[in-house]
Parts: sequence; structure tokens; C-alpha cells
Amino acid sequence: MDNLTKKQRHLCMSRIRSEDTKPEIIVRKILNKHKIRYSLHSKKLPGKPDIVISKKHKVIFINGCFWHQHKGCKRQALPKTNKKYWLKKLENNVLRQEKDIAELKKMGWKSIIVWECEGKRNKHLIQRIKKLLS
Repeated sequence: MDNLTKKQRHLCMSRIRSEDTKPEIIVRKILNKHKIRYSLHSKKLPGKPDIVISKKHKVIFINGCFWHQHKGCKRQALPKTNKKYWLKKLENNVLRQEKDIAELKKMGWKSIIVWECEGKRNKHLIQRIKKLLS
């Protein structure tokens, strides 16, 4: 049972941002430090990638562990209420992103996914980004 009213839950969920999230800002700082030019949230590409490095034909998706069901992460847990709705919604998120990444690959773009929980492991994240860019 949800301990919030519908109105409170709606307010809480409406405050979840999709842009300028903490993990996204961490990745942008890493790119800026290495003097890599990028654009944000390109509507021209499938899936509207969070970061687009056009010169190198590379994109970075920055995923929330809950919203994209990061396997093995404690943040991926399903809510206890309305499970049928959430299961379908979260599965659709995962499938849509897989489709978008496959489409980008066909277009010649290379992509990586940075998970919300990786923001705390800065050295690991820097290595993954460097590997993408090389």
C-alpha cells in the first residue's frame, strides 16, 4: 500500500527530471575536463541520446537504474503497488532503448550506457568514456 495520497504521489513523480540529472552533469564535467565537444539531447537521433559527440559519431545514454532496470542494482526494485502497470512500463523502457541503440548502430553511431549508480565510481567512469572515444 502506498503511504502517499494520489496527489502527493503525482507531485513526487512530476519532480523527477529527465535532463540535467546528477549523473549527466558528472559525465559532462568529465567530457569538459578532457576538452571534448558535445551536444545534449539531440532530437534528430533515435532515443534522443543524453550526450552526442558528433565528430566521432558516438553517443552516451545516461540511464536511471530504476527507469531502465539496471540488472543487479539495488535501485532497480519494482514498486510494491500497481506492479502490473510498472512491470509493463519499465519493460517498454528497456525494449525501446534497445531498439534505439540498434537503430543508431545501423546509422553508424557507437553508443554506451552510463548507469546512475556509476556516478560514484569516477575513475571507472572516466575509463569507460575514454574507451568509447578512442
